[in-house]
Amino acid sequence: MAIINKDWIDAPQNAEEYIKGVENFLELAVLNSTMDVEEDDEPEILCPCTKCVNRFWFTREVVFDHLIAHRFNKRYKVWNFHGEGLTAGSSSRGSGHQCDNQNTLDNMGEMINDILRDVMGGSTSEAEGIHKGLDESAKKFFKLLEDAKEELYPRCKKFSVLSYTVQFYLLKCLNGWSNSSFDELMKLQCAAFPSAKLPTSFHHAKKMVKNLGLDYKRIDACPNDCMLYWKERANDKSCHVCKASRWKLNEKQKEEGALPDEGVPAKVLRYFPLKPRLQRLFMCSKTAELMTWHETDRKKDDKLRHPADGQAWKNFDIAHPQFASDCRNVRLGLTTDGFNPFRTMSVSYSIWPVVLSIYNLPPWLYNKSEYNIMSLIIPGPSSPGYDIDVYLQPLIEELKELWEVRVDIYDAVKDEKFSLRAALLWTISDFPAYAMLSGWSTKGEFACPNCNHKTWSKYLKYSKKMCYMGHRSSLKENHPWRRNKRAFDGNVETRPPPTRLSGFDVLKDLEGFENKFGKTQKKGRKKFPWKKKSIFFELPYWETNTLRHNLNVMHIEKNICDSVLGTLLDIPGKTKDHVAARFDLQDMGIRNELHPKRTNNRGKRLYSKACFSLSSNEKDLFCSVIKSAKFPDGCASNISRCVQYHERKATGYKSHDAHFMLHYLLQVAVKNTLPKQVASTLIRLGSFFRGLCRKVLKPKDLDDLESEIIEILCLLEKIFPPPVSLT
Repeated sequence: MAIINKDWIDAPQNAEEYIKGVENFLELAVLNSTMDVEEDDEPEILCPCTKCVNRFWFTREVVFDHLIAHRFNKRYKVWNFHGEGLTAGSSSRGSGHQCDNQNTLDNMGEMINDILRDVMGGSTSEAEGIHKGLDESAKKFFKLLEDAKEELYPRCKKFSVLSYTVQFYLLKCLNGWSNSSFDELMKLQCAAFPSAKLPTSFHHAKKMVKNLGLDYKRIDACPNDCMLYWKERANDKSCHVCKASRWKLNEKQKEEGALPDEGVPAKVLRYFPLKPRLQRLFMCSKTAELMTWHETDRKKDDKLRHPADGQAWKNFDIAHPQFASDCRNVRLGLTTDGFNPFRTMSVSYSIWPVVLSIYNLPPWLYNKSEYNIMSLIIPGPSSPGYDIDVYLQPLIEELKELWEVRVDIYDAVKDEKFSLRAALLWTISDFPAYAMLSGWSTKGEFACPNCNHKTWSKYLKYSKKMCYMGHRSSLKENHPWRRNKRAFDGNVETRPPPTRLSGFDVLKDLEGFENKFGKTQKKGRKKFPWKKKSIFFELPYWETNTLRHNLNVMHIEKNICDSVLGTLLDIPGKTKDHVAARFDLQDMGIRNELHPKRTNNRGKRLYSKACFSLSSNEKDLFCSVIKSAKFPDGCASNISRCVQYHERKATGYKSHDAHFMLHYLLQVAVKNTLPKQVASTLIRLGSFFRGLCRKVLKPKDLDDLESEIIEILCLLEKIFPPPVSLT
């Protein structure tokens, strides 16, 4: 495509140059419009004005009016939504009218074609120069690309045999086709189109995809999560810890007691090597240039838009200047969570995928599925718990090699080989997985990782659970709430704010600690919050990382929303204001107005109405606000279906629905149904999360939000029973 003049974007809106530029842009956009329209209908295009920012589709006349009234979005530098095509440094943000699967297929096709152009566009001598020094897998990959110049059928310009096979295989994975159905479809296509050079079977297609270097390794594991059968123990027949068999045994084999030499493994770990995937990123010129976005294209104005703007990233650069000297070195984040692969709650089974995010990419890409790297699939049927370190061993070993030994990679942008390094900056998980990854127990006396050894905890005698209060210790020393005994736990708070544990502090705590893995082993010691020494400390740089483990904000919002709605609507089983909670208040000697009061009627007790309790009419009003709310397309699901109006409860909503309710709906619902002190606290709670989830933050905003959440936690401690208090 010819170079397009875009200087008119900076001209005034009433200038002839700007108006003519808008008209030329619209001609290009309409010409390249790919929307399916009826013959007599006018095609619609995405509107790139500063108000719509490519989110909404309109006719040409409406888009023209928007561009004159609201100006053209100057950040939209590459018109990939309007026919210019995706180039390096641009983003391909999806819209409400585009199918995610189709976007994935288009991106995959563009990436394959771009790799072909990069490799095949040079001369034979250049290609030979690229091949020199590369390992066998990379040479095999380039040979496959050379073979992929072959057209799918004569005069086919859109697909090669390779690109068609990869996209067809991707369709199988996205839509859950069985292997047999894919096989039959391949045979039907070969019969219907004999001139096309199609893969003849599923095995043939799988072999081509495997040659791309994106396969995985199967590593047998102990059924009790004690060990992996790899390296020096690759040929063992039983676990050296619990003596369990490596193979699944039938009843006869169990009775005889003899272990077979081979069989079906009892548990298998799938490991996807990291190096080939990093090599593929730099072999494509588009993604290779995007891998330096955090240094070359990121706006550097002391605002937080990207992890590179954060203090943890900057501290890592200071601690490791040699790593930071090459912006192509990869920064990774790790996340994991369990899910049921059978899509049914009747089967108690969970597997744990471990996914790596690449933070070199711009923020609108590094969370996209096509740029996330599947690293491990940890088998079920139950959570690995603290034994997850057993399954992380192959990944940690490769990360150590990428830090110390490095890997030679070809950079398609600079047309050179270089030694790539990679570092894991942090993990992201929910609270239970936080314990699994870090080794710090998130249950019991020291459940708060931030307060660590200074966690204020108390066991509730009647509720039979731990509660965590004492949030006043984080207030300023002269704050009046520190001396307010009556409104809190009956004591004056004199403790200083808790200090976070650095990596060096953690290692000092764990000096002499011995890890014991496996379901048959006891973890840690009683009254000791550490259950293991995390395998991440085997990474040479891990102890210097400022921020080693992060909590997923969406999980936190879902838990808070569940507690608040359950308590306000008094939903059985979910409310925190129950009989046991009232007796706990009496046992603690606080909130006298909520204590159970004896009556003369055969020992029955009277329970006072709390300030946050709603009447029947108030519950109806509260539910009607949530049920009648209307949302723009794409903002949230149909939350009204989650509200059972006659039962006065809300259930079945997802994490994103809770995110939306906490940010917006809850604040409207509580305003006219709760007393001012309760409503204002919950409104401030929602505003805190809304502020925390902004796309752009100033460092001062984070300081303000930290001070704000401390006060909010103290207010919640004053209003609600201890079980609902948040740590």
